[in-house]
Amino acid sequence: MKPYRDFADFLACHFEGKMQKLSVNAGFSCPNRDGTIGRGGCTYCNNRSFSPSYCNPSDPVGEQLRKGIAFFSRKYPHMRYLAYFQAYTSTYGASAEALAALYRSAFDTPGIEGVVIGTRPDCVSPALLDAIAALPWAMVEYGAESSHDATLRAVNRGHTWAATEKAVRMTAERGIPVGLHLIMGLPGETEEMMMETLCRVNALPVDVVKMHQMQIHEGTAMAEAYLRGENRARLWTPEEYARFCAKAVRTLRPDIAIDRFVSQAPPEMLTAPRWGIKNYQFAELVARELSQTSPEETEKQQ
Repeated sequence: MKPYRDFADFLACHFEGKMQKLSVNAGFSCPNRDGTIGRGGCTYCNNRSFSPSYCNPSDPVGEQLRKGIAFFSRKYPHMRYLAYFQAYTSTYGASAEALAALYRSAFDTPGIEGVVIGTRPDCVSPALLDAIAALPWAMVEYGAESSHDATLRAVNRGHTWAATEKAVRMTAERGIPVGLHLIMGLPGETEEMMMETLCRVNALPVDVVKMHQMQIHEGTAMAEAYLRGENRARLWTPEEYARFCAKAVRTLRPDIAIDRFVSQAPPEMLTAPRWGIKNYQFAELVARELSQTSPEETEKQQ
């Protein structure tokens, strides 16, 4: 038995067989980049750090998906796929009708059985969510990052936790699966604040949580501050973060699937921290922590 529900468990409730997300860069921007609500984007964000090489925004969506399928099918010939509109804010800068047509076009590529739409909680409308609900299968993943408004202001997110709560509820009301993205270790946050965020997530109709450790990426405002000796982010060691992740598993509702605990930027784009371990090795650290008796269980036994 796995010690927590993972993303594969979640997908198994919707699809038969193995599924793989294929990232798509459809050329979107963000409202905190183009001046709508701010400039410069999030202080930690370098979108290139998590964009696969086949994601060229100048290529049509179908071409990017075909390249992604060609890459994975060599090793997994029977895999089926979800088109993951991941780069920047994938519900921003076009009408609900135009966006829905873009998402729908992904289903024209053989092997694509659903879409995952990554966005911000302040960039959805009832009309857009109605259009998403009409797609063959779709999930919306919101970049919430933290439930603390002071943190969100400090990293130039440009939205509030209240916006996240509203967007999640509007999405779930339409029967659309909801994911939340969280970053653990944002500047000024204590472990207690991060655990408070997880408790607030539990109060929402969330299906999937994706979280990762704080990383400082090259070319960001946070990297510049770090090099000036002004870092306030929590840069975990693998052991420290594994202990935190075990607490997170024990805190989150058991029906919430955990998509991932970590993210690893390419070495040439990473300022700190440099762990030097593989994702599966980190998962083993978390499993080891979860195999230990929790402090709460110890207290009950006494």
